[in-house]
Amino acid sequence: MRKSDKSKHNISIASIKRSTIKPYDDFKWTKFYESNSDFPYSGLNLNLTENEMIICSTVIDSENYSILTSQKLITNENGIESSGNLVNAKDKGYGDFKGYKDDSFTLGLLELENGTELKYFIETGKASMIMINGVRTLIRMEK
Repeated sequence: MRKSDKSKHNISIASIKRSTIKPYDDFKWTKFYESNSDFPYSGLNLNLTENEMIICSTVIDSENYSILTSQKLITNENGIESSGNLVNAKDKGYGDFKGYKDDSFTLGLLELENGTELKYFIETGKASMIMINGVRTLIRMEK
C-alpha cells in the first residue's frame, strides 16, 4: 500500500525529532517543517503538487540549497537545480557531516533509480541529522 504525502511527512518528522539533539531551531541553515506554511522561503520556485509536503531543508542562500519534500529531493548548487524522486534511491555517503574539516556544510550523495547521482546540502554538526534522517527515512518508505 502506498503511503500518503501526509503520512510520509509525519513519519519523517518523527524520525528527525528522535535523532536530532534539541534545540531544533538553533541551527544556522537547516530546519524541518511541521507544515508547508512554516516554510519561510517564498522566493524559491518549488512547483509542489497539490498534496506534496515540505519535510526539511538546508538553505545556505538563494543559489545553494536542498529541500526534501514528501515526493522528491531538490538541490540548487551554484544556481544549477537538480531534483529526483527517491523511489529505489540509494545512499552513497554523507560527506564530512561531523565537521572534522571545519566546514559549515558538506554534500551528501544519492544514486537515483535511473543511475544518476543527486547531491544535497548537509549542515555539519548536530544539524546534520535533520537532512540525513529525513532523506534516509523517505528512501526506506519508498522501497
